[in-house]
Amino acid sequence: MHNLSEILSGPGRSIAIAGHVHPDGDCIGSCVGLLLYIEENYPQHRAAVFLEETKGALLFLTEGRGIRSAVPEGMQFDQLILCDVSSPDRIGVCPELLAAVEDTVSIDHHISNPGICRINHIEPEASSCSEVLAGLMDAERISPEAAEALYTGIVHDSGVFQYGSTSPRTMRTAAMLMEKGIPFSRIIQESFFARSFAESRALGFVLSRAELSGGGLLAVGSITAAEMQEIGAGLPDLDGIAAQLRLIRGTEAAAFFYETAPGSVKVSLRSTNYLNVSELAGRFGGGGHVRAAGCTLSGTVEEAKAALVPVLLDALSEGGAPAL
Repeated sequence: MHNLSEILSGPGRSIAIAGHVHPDGDCIGSCVGLLLYIEENYPQHRAAVFLEETKGALLFLTEGRGIRSAVPEGMQFDQLILCDVSSPDRIGVCPELLAAVEDTVSIDHHISNPGICRINHIEPEASSCSEVLAGLMDAERISPEAAEALYTGIVHDSGVFQYGSTSPRTMRTAAMLMEKGIPFSRIIQESFFARSFAESRALGFVLSRAELSGGGLLAVGSITAAEMQEIGAGLPDLDGIAAQLRLIRGTEAAAFFYETAPGSVKVSLRSTNYLNVSELAGRFGGGGHVRAAGCTLSGTVEEAKAALVPVLLDALSEGGAPAL
């Protein structure tokens, strides 16, 4: 695919846009940016976004957009576009649409995406799905509102342009979106850096109990459901903790373990220079990017640590899993 017009041109149809579970800034930004682009440039189509409920700093993207958290009974679609979704089990609130809709499209940047739709446009070298989408759009037809959503997505998945996935193209794309007159400084400060009290408490709790392994190369943090309840935090308050663990001086990798349900532990993995955490997460049924990935393990937090930390330490002692 060279341009979104290749899939959006033609007679009117109903289009479902969906993202992944626990949507982050890039997922929400890409879904909303695409919705606005379709509404503003392809009025013959009827588009709807399906995402889990958005709260906190990213609410400004979804408020008033008619975002749905479930597919109403009897509602059917001619096309499904998945944004930032790397596998069928990562689809958020409407996984049933992947089988129910014949015309499916995947727009993504996860290296672990095997191509899950009829049309797959995957750019693993891109900083974000929002960057991929912006490149598929006609720049002159991107409105300030759509640009704001896409810029937010790029900012969040590039770590405000500091992660290794940031490229000259990322910066050129961000500059193009900034030229639309968006409040770029406010977006960065209020949606990326600012933290709620609950988020700050969760970060402090995890960092105060973090441990270093492998001669300081690996930082490990964790929190259980009971501990979250104790400090008044929830799952949405844990975003960014893995990245903070990775910032500990001297570390190459970080692993953050947190309980999402009884007997289920999510692991967020980050690396700095050479460790391919996507390959390591893939061994446990997960995936993601070379420097940022994740997986879900069964058992308690301590059992998950016992299963995964030795694998991480072995990879670090060997100089890292081969980069792709």
